[in-house]
Amino acid sequence: MRRIILVLLAMVALFWLFGCRAKAGAPLATVPKVELTKYLGTWYEIARYPNRFERNCVGVTATYTLQPNGRLRVDNRARLHTLDGKPTQAIGTAYVADPASGAKLKVSFFGPFYADYWIIALGADYDYAVVSEPSRAYLWILSRTPTLPDARYAEIVAALRTQGFDTEKLVRTPQP
Repeated sequence: MRRIILVLLAMVALFWLFGCRAKAGAPLATVPKVELTKYLGTWYEIARYPNRFERNCVGVTATYTLQPNGRLRVDNRARLHTLDGKPTQAIGTAYVADPASGAKLKVSFFGPFYADYWIIALGADYDYAVVSEPSRAYLWILSRTPTLPDARYAEIVAALRTQGFDTEKLVRTPQP
């Protein structure tokens, strides 16, 4: 058991050293204000940077629900390989780390380990959102509907380029 704990701690330390530290350049900015009650509900993943925990996932959604203790329940669902593939689900928890703006959250799907979840773009009507973290290693484009108009997607991608993201790495997420 001690060996497993040491391995997990080493993995977290390496993740922090190589994945979570901010890259040189301008710090990542979040949106100025997020009304949490408007952000709650289901979001469809439109595009993402490839990552190991969503490998082979399509039809990805995330549903945020406010809990009585003030934290959020995060219910991520997907299908494996195809839209008719085996369903998969991950339940996590989140809390607002920056109450002044509401744009910086901490999310966990693995015990006491929390990761940054920063809302860096948000539609005026909360119809789309873009989420990342300070190092820009992770990136998600989300929508309230399974698709985004091509023009809106192009605007979002162009804005991400100006913020230092490598938009060539984005992969579209198939949705029903």
